[in-house]
Amino acid sequence: MEYEFDAKKTADSLVENTRAFLKDALREPKVVLGISGGKDSAIAATICARAIGAENVLGVMMPNGQQRDISDSINVCESLGIRHTTVNIGPAYEALTGSIFDCDDDSIVSDRESLVNVGPRLRMTTLRYIAQQQGALLCGTGNLSESFVGYCTKDGDTSCDFNPLGSLTSIEVVKVGECFEECPSQVVHKTPDDGLSGMSDEEKMGITYQMIHDHIRFGSCGDERGDKEIDRRHKASAHKRRMPHVITA
Repeated sequence: MEYEFDAKKTADSLVENTRAFLKDALREPKVVLGISGGKDSAIAATICARAIGAENVLGVMMPNGQQRDISDSINVCESLGIRHTTVNIGPAYEALTGSIFDCDDDSIVSDRESLVNVGPRLRMTTLRYIAQQQGALLCGTGNLSESFVGYCTKDGDTSCDFNPLGSLTSIEVVKVGECFEECPSQVVHKTPDDGLSGMSDEEKMGITYQMIHDHIRFGSCGDERGDKEIDRRHKASAHKRRMPHVITA
C-alpha cells in the first residue's frame, strides 16, 4: 500500500482519540506535560488542550539552571492558554551528581553521556510527582523518529501514561502542527536541538529526520550509508522500546 498522509485528518483524529482516552481513564480528565520549547511538546500540548480544554492542561517548564529558549516555552503556554509553572531542576541535578561522585567506589566517575541523561530523568520524576498530586495523567511528547533510532532517554522522556505523537515521524509531527493555528509557527518549525551540545539533533546524530522518515515509511532513505546507520541505531536501542526483560526460572 502506498504511503499517504492527510495531516488535517490525522490532527483531528489525534484530538478525538486523546479526548476519548482521557475521558475513559479519568472522571475529570486532566493532563500534565513538560514544555521544552520545541515542536513536539508544543504540538502535544495543543492536542491535549483541544481534547479536554486548556484549563485542564498543566505545562511544566524545567530548566537545568538557565534555559536560553525558555521564552519559547512560555510563548507556547500563553498561546494555548494552558496553565503553566516552572520547576528549576538545577539544584537537584547538582546535589544528585555531587552525591554520586562523592561515593566510595573509585570506578564511578564523571561521564558526559551518563550526565546528559540525568536531566531528562529528573524531569520525569518531577512530572510524575506533579501528575500524581494533581490527579492527572502524564502526556509523553516523543515522536516515532526519535524512538526508532533511540534518540531518547530510557526512564526519562520515554516514560508517560499516553503519547499522542508516538506513531508520527518528526516530519509528520510538523505537518500536524501546521494544522493548529493556535500553536506558534516559529516553534513548530524550530530546528530541534538538545540545548547542551550547541549542535542540532541532526548534526549530533549524523542523519536527518527526513532520512529517518523515508526509512520508516518507504523502507529506505535513498542513501546506503544512512540506511545502515539508521538500522544500527534501531537495533542498538531496542531495549528502550521494550518492557524490562523478565528472567524466568
